[in-house]
Amino acid sequence: MLHPVTARTPVKKRAAVLLSISTVVAALASPVTAAPVPAPAPAALRWADCATPRYPTLQCASLTVPLDHDDPAGRRIALALTRVPHTAAASQGPLLVNPGGPGGSGRTLAGYVASALPKDVAAQYDVIGFDPRGVGRSEPVLDCGPGHFNPVRPDSVPRDARTERANLERVRSFAESCQARHADVLPYIGTVAAARDIEAVRTALGAARISYFGYSYGTYLGAVYAKLHPDRVHRLVLDSVVDPNGVWYEDNLAQDRAFDARHKAFLAWVAKHDATYRLGTGAAEVEERWYAMREAVRATPAGGKVGPAELEDTYMPGGYYDGYWPALAEAFAAYAVAGDPKPLVSAYERFGAVEPSAGNSYSVYTAVQCRDSAWPRDWNRWRADTWRTHAVAPFMTWNNAWYNAPCAFWPTESLRAPDVTNTGLPPALLLAATEDAATPFSGALSMRDKLKGSALVVEEGGGNHGVALSGNTCLDEKVAAYLRTGKAADAACPAQPAPKPAAATRAAAPSAGGAALHGMLGFRG
Repeated sequence: MLHPVTARTPVKKRAAVLLSISTVVAALASPVTAAPVPAPAPAALRWADCATPRYPTLQCASLTVPLDHDDPAGRRIALALTRVPHTAAASQGPLLVNPGGPGGSGRTLAGYVASALPKDVAAQYDVIGFDPRGVGRSEPVLDCGPGHFNPVRPDSVPRDARTERANLERVRSFAESCQARHADVLPYIGTVAAARDIEAVRTALGAARISYFGYSYGTYLGAVYAKLHPDRVHRLVLDSVVDPNGVWYEDNLAQDRAFDARHKAFLAWVAKHDATYRLGTGAAEVEERWYAMREAVRATPAGGKVGPAELEDTYMPGGYYDGYWPALAEAFAAYAVAGDPKPLVSAYERFGAVEPSAGNSYSVYTAVQCRDSAWPRDWNRWRADTWRTHAVAPFMTWNNAWYNAPCAFWPTESLRAPDVTNTGLPPALLLAATEDAATPFSGALSMRDKLKGSALVVEEGGGNHGVALSGNTCLDEKVAAYLRTGKAADAACPAQPAPKPAAATRAAAPSAGGAALHGMLGFRG
């Protein structure tokens, strides 16, 4: 669903437990139920300097936790943590941050959040980043299928049986490779296991309660933790909210429709700036030319690298962050108007091609989503649902289906997604953009209904994914006020203005709010 594949610069990464179903449900029904056997008391965290030029006070530590939280005396794994310590005389305790995914690394996000918050607010918290189990510098690291996204992949839209078979073989092979490489770990990868890890982090920090700030998939992880331990939550900020009612198969179908609408918004923006791009003055005309470009690279991949699947990968980030629109439009115009494929290949290398680390993030993505909840095992169901959705939302429906299709063949049994309904929390703060594609706005409404006393701050007309601490002063002030006081109320903020074509000729400054944040949140993440 939320796609954490890592792209090349400037985008750093690409925006859904061996526990029986009954065990998970029992744990969630009794939030403070202890494990059957007491876990060994965790050693105090040993923080060491790991400063960077941008984050000069960043510290690092490692925490061991049980692979199976129901067998605390058994095998242990390691979680990689970071911290920006509080500096105020009085502290509000730890603020754990998560960038989503699943599969996203949160270590750098601690430095970003601490530097993006007002100084007086950041000073009150120990901002804690972490790599969830299986991710990044946590150990063991999952990597199921190196080269899974190497170009040129089969056309994502299976117009004939041969193309469908090629795609099916590819995703089945990935699932089989994951089992061959990580059979001992896969049953313990999932959102509930990650939430129990968060509780282990809280214990190791010696904190009676923690605060939590999650983006995208991180909103669901935070909601599951809050369900398990409502009395341990001090503040809860959920930005770009996953619909907890659709985890994960139905959420992906909703996402397909939202991404198609967001792609159309990009094409309308291109038409508005026809004086620059010369692709047409109407959105329908520009859309026709985009799909003509797709047909052209289907026949002859641009630069031998960019076929239709890679083209979709290249333009999908525009659905997460409109700051990419000028660069994407330039590449589109160069190919469609000037017949020059080089800028399109460059755009693919910048936005669509994946780094080696993407094998890790995508592996965790599939391991979590395929384990978290039931997926259809009958491919006929996938085919029928995907063609039905493709008929009204052709931009990335099939691309997204193949991204998630390993779940049709996943080797571990699926759990049942927990009901995150919660009446025992302090007020939570939710943020959402009305036109968000990766986590459609309806998900925020669903989550608000489930978290009693929560407040929703809406970015009216906004389409970016991950809206707080990215340059919208109105939203940022709401977050800061909430973290200061714990008080939250429903509110609306205007969206930031759309980008201008001239921005395409300039690289965004590394410190620019939107560009920097979306470089960490990524897309399909």
